[in-house]
Amino acid sequence: MSRVVALAALLLLAPPVATAQPGCRPTPPDALGPFYEPNAPARAVTGRGLVVTGVVRSAAGCAPLAGAVLEWWSADARGAYDAALRATQRADGAGRYRYETTFPGLYPGRPPHLHLRVSAPGHRVLVTQLYPKPGQASLEAELVLRAE
Repeated sequence: MSRVVALAALLLLAPPVATAQPGCRPTPPDALGPFYEPNAPARAVTGRGLVVTGVVRSAAGCAPLAGAVLEWWSADARGAYDAALRATQRADGAGRYRYETTFPGLYPGRPPHLHLRVSAPGHRVLVTQLYPKPGQASLEAELVLRAE
């Protein structure tokens, strides 16, 4: 009986054990490509036809990254890269973003795709691409960055 009481006292007086925060799988990187240009205009709309929404998160603990910077660029409907389809935006306080653009055209030898560069303090820059399917009008993408 005294062992049970002693064990119960130890459990009650012991400091709480920290439980590991679950992590999120980082978004796989993809090629930057030859058409990236920094300093795109701040905007969330560069056309009509495709809406991309999601949340930017940290891989450690899946916490949303408020204010993460997203840079977008893609080919126009004819497959030519155009400054009109470049944008920079910030995720909101909950890490959410919404970007509306023209459905990307076929660039020679590539399926339709959007380029994306995402950065946030304390995290590695993520360069990736999103691949909407022909005729798709919306796309949801959770973007998960690795801590530095």
